[in-house]
Amino acid sequence: MSRGRTLIGALALTGALALTGCSVQGGEDGGAEPKLTVDGAFMPQPVSDMAAGFLTVRNEGGADRLTSVSSPLSDDVTIHESKDQKMRKVAGFDVPAEGELDLERGGNHLMFADLKERPKQGERIPVKLHFEKSGPITVDLPVKAPTYNPAKH
Repeated sequence: MSRGRTLIGALALTGALALTGCSVQGGEDGGAEPKLTVDGAFMPQPVSDMAAGFLTVRNEGGADRLTSVSSPLSDDVTIHESKDQKMRKVAGFDVPAEGELDLERGGNHLMFADLKERPKQGERIPVKLHFEKSGPITVDLPVKAPTYNPAKH
């Protein structure tokens, strides 16, 4: 093989490798980092040793997933899906890229079992939301009246 052909081959390989390095990585959201914020959080005042929590996770970046929740109020905080008027524990919820995850009355929510104490209206309950990609986010859930149900939180 001549020296010119070797040089052309090397340049072609270098160009191909450079183009590969510039390709989009990470799937449908382009591998963008999630940019999460939480608002509309609340907990209706519990009337038993169980409580529910509601909030909206907004995402201005790539997709993520809520995987667990922890709180000093309970050692048993789970994520529940409501479907066909039935509630069941799930492993997590997707937080879509450039979208939101709504946890709301009558729908998906946080469930606190075996409460260590029964919080009263006006108190704030700290919870830590754990995500697959993002770092944890700590949020205070203001305790509202047992019948509180915002139109859209």
